[in-house]
Amino acid sequence: MQRRTFLAGAAGAAVVATIAPKAALADTLPLGPLPGTRYPDPRIEALNPRFKYKIGNAYIERIATGFRWSEGPVYFRDGGYLLWSDIPNNRIMRWSEDDGHVSVYRSPSNYANGNTRDREGRLVSCEHDSRRVTRTEHDGSITVLMDQFNGKKLNAPNDVVVASDGAVWFTDPGFGILGNYEGHKDTLELPPQVYRLDVKTGRATVVVGESPGRPNGIAFSPDEKKLYVIDSVTPGPSQSDIRVFDVNGDRLANGKVFAANFTAGVTDGMRTDLDGNVWCSMGNGNPAEDGVRCYAPNGDLIGKIHLPETCANLCFGGRKKNRLFMTASTSVYSVYVETVGAMVP
Repeated sequence: MQRRTFLAGAAGAAVVATIAPKAALADTLPLGPLPGTRYPDPRIEALNPRFKYKIGNAYIERIATGFRWSEGPVYFRDGGYLLWSDIPNNRIMRWSEDDGHVSVYRSPSNYANGNTRDREGRLVSCEHDSRRVTRTEHDGSITVLMDQFNGKKLNAPNDVVVASDGAVWFTDPGFGILGNYEGHKDTLELPPQVYRLDVKTGRATVVVGESPGRPNGIAFSPDEKKLYVIDSVTPGPSQSDIRVFDVNGDRLANGKVFAANFTAGVTDGMRTDLDGNVWCSMGNGNPAEDGVRCYAPNGDLIGKIHLPETCANLCFGGRKKNRLFMTASTSVYSVYVETVGAMVP
């Protein structure tokens, strides 16, 4: 080989070496148990004896990767699959539990963020770009549940839960229209608020008005007597807390801070288990705190799950609802825990 040819080839290889890893970094993260895994997994940390949910021979695993910003996980036990939003890529993804196959469930998704199911098993989604809350019917058609309030467009619905009476409760902070990355830049026509929609009558009411921040994640206690809402303050310095309200029919009362001290990062999404614990995401701060936190019903921090990426949201799933799925930046992680998720179905 001539020296000139060798140098040209080496230069070309150098270019590939410096570009390809950056383009494919998320795709090359390993699936399966995290590197260095051993039992019991030290990344699952009990801070209090009340955290009795760590299983000695269960590990944290990465089940899917290669996304831009993973959010809004929801599990379909009757189908054995997980759905979640890959917001900047404008799609909803699907992971099959039986063989680990990942596919695109919906594209475009109107930059969907939070997802849940109603008591009839239908997918309910918050869409940034279209500024609406939708329901996917069993035949695949899409019904618009709400896209305006008092004649004004919703901002960009973020997260959603459905009560046992069928009412849809959702947050509308407007994050999705503050820029073009997760929707499109537009003007907020309404204050950031939390709504309750009676889908039977079509009547919508504001249940949480303006606050110091913007309402973000949302979850019911197992008995639906309490509603938890994450309040995120932006722009920075980023901070957030979890507020809790008493549920009185179609209204809320006695709002107070349930958990604070998120100065090491920000919490975004949450779910509850049948013991009444609140499991919430953690990230965008100290990397050592990335992952999930578990709070007892009285607000005490009792456990942590540490992940290698900023965690945005989570849900319980699996055949027995004892597998915690965590959407974290470019990936989705899971771990079996000794508790059961409260959300129905």
